[in-house]
Amino acid sequence: SEYHRKTDGEIDGYRIKIHFGIDKTVARDVKQKFSARYGDIPSYEDYKQPNFVIVVGDFKTRLDAFETFKKIQSDFPNAFIVKSKVKPAKL
Repeated sequence: SEYHRKTDGEIDGYRIKIHFGIDKTVARDVKQKFSARYGDIPSYEDYKQPNFVIVVGDFKTRLDAFETFKKIQSDFPNAFIVKSKVKPAKL
């Protein structure tokens, strides 16, 4: 659809922010550590000046995000849920 083309097919939802900081190398390390441990959950690097941000997951609801949040919280204690554009699940 026309709407999907404009938004890259992304929809409103939630992601979990696991890191932000000005050091790109640290951000990449966090992303790698996350992927090694939770390979089934997608992770994304974002740049919001001056911070490199690592967010994970594509969740339709806050509750969906919260379930994953609980799972990763011990490894990523600074994680928190954020509103985001997300890729709809490949159904």
